[in-house]
Amino acid sequence: MDKEHVIEYFSRLAPNWDANATKDADIVNLILDNAMIGAGKDVLDVACGTGILIPDYLERGAASVTGIDITDKMAEIARSKFPQKEVEIICGDVEETDFGRAFDCIVVYNAFPHFPDPERIVSHLSSFLRPGGTLTVAHGMSREKINSHKNGKPGNVSNGLIAAEDLVAVFGKYLTVTTVISDDRMYQVTGCKK
Repeated sequence: MDKEHVIEYFSRLAPNWDANATKDADIVNLILDNAMIGAGKDVLDVACGTGILIPDYLERGAASVTGIDITDKMAEIARSKFPQKEVEIICGDVEETDFGRAFDCIVVYNAFPHFPDPERIVSHLSSFLRPGGTLTVAHGMSREKINSHKNGKPGNVSNGLIAAEDLVAVFGKYLTVTTVISDDRMYQVTGCKK
């Protein structure tokens, strides 16, 4: 997978991203509950896109939200939507970013198949968690649906979503796994830093 192709692909989609986005509030709430998103938490939203989940973090009382996206057009839209002082949007490659700080909760929502090496991204993100902090990889639809949807995308922008048990094995090297859901509605693996 080529990051430049990912950037080009999502740059084309950015202007209509919000108009085409769907979000099941019940699934999102369950994901965020399992991710322990709540009052006073510092949240990192990885591949935040236009900021689809930022209102949910703020509604739950997050102390700060840092969103990062590799696509400048996505980041630009997110910045325009969320001028609040507690929200920072970064355009950059999360795999090459040193945030210089730690987070309570890190969320990768509807984006994990776009990272070429699951272990590398989990290892990197885990290093930015505070003790007791959580890393969540989640999708608002089933793995089967994600992977069938992936078949309509160019092969150079997505690897498909790995089986939850395989992601659990990766998480287990860095975190204590607290949530595993892979059913016909959603996908989520969450781990907590010891």
